[in-house]
Amino acid sequence: MLCARECPDWCIYIEAHKYLAPPRREGGKPRQKNALDRFSIDFSLCMYCGICVEVCPFEALFWSPEFEYSEPRIADLLHDKSQLGIWFETVPEFEAYEPGSEVKVKKVPKP
Repeated sequence: MLCARECPDWCIYIEAHKYLAPPRREGGKPRQKNALDRFSIDFSLCMYCGICVEVCPFEALFWSPEFEYSEPRIADLLHDKSQLGIWFETVPEFEAYEPGSEVKVKKVPKP
């Protein structure tokens, strides 16, 4: 949901509903869970800034080397989660960071 809120073009659409799940323990309270109904990205509005990829805390969005988004009609540039799932196979494996590129922890001087 953070990706949709941070998108400057508002091209990410997320719809979900809540439902009650059974309790984890006997005698416990039923818990609320979210179920995803719709996740779509409208590539006719997207400016490919990458903010959605950077802010996602679950690393659910990735950059892909796939660039062939062309469609005969502009309305067909709205891709849902099934189409995005097909492109998931084109995402390259994560490469380890180069040595020395880790974030340095700032030391707070003691008074």
